[in-house]
Amino acid sequence: MYQEQPAENVIWQQHIVSRKHREEQTKQPARIRHHKGAVIWLTGLSGSGKSTIACALEHKLHKNGYRTFILDGDNVRHGLSRDLGFSIDDRAENIRRIGEVARLFVEAGVLTITAFISPLRSERDQIRQLFKQNDFFEIYCQCPIETCEQRDVKGLYKKARAGKIPQFTGINSPYEPPANPELLINTMQDEVPQSVARIETLLKQQNIIN
Repeated sequence: MYQEQPAENVIWQQHIVSRKHREEQTKQPARIRHHKGAVIWLTGLSGSGKSTIACALEHKLHKNGYRTFILDGDNVRHGLSRDLGFSIDDRAENIRRIGEVARLFVEAGVLTITAFISPLRSERDQIRQLFKQNDFFEIYCQCPIETCEQRDVKGLYKKARAGKIPQFTGINSPYEPPANPELLINTMQDEVPQSVARIETLLKQQNIIN
């Protein structure tokens, strides 16, 4: 039976590129550049910089004439996965749904950017199997948990430490770093523009964008 979960710790993320921006882009077809569909799958601990990099990357790609869309963890839980909690099984189902949605976007030829903790390596590997070779790019946003806690703008780590959020990744639930990501970004060292530039370089090297 459907049961909507409370969104106490889920905050809607406003992205730089809006529906209006995308609609305006279609009015100028000469400025839309050729590119291939692909998913840029950002993974890392809460507070590692995934959403910040995702927004900056989308803004840069959209500005340069590429068709983009972000699938953000909190936003997805407001709709597509609002019936799911945060148990291991529910998290796995959430990631499965995102993988299927991302595949549809890629089939539509969209550069799809995801920003999810997606903590388990096996689950990310299963998502990878949904895509053709060179359609899936796993980007590991590496950051020590101590730094993530210092950045804790949502106060989630504090709640988890106090036992108010069970099974919180990095505190009382595991995070398994990617074994062989297409790109590793150390978000303690790399500024956001530098991180975006590295992802752009990767996409160009793989002939996703030009």
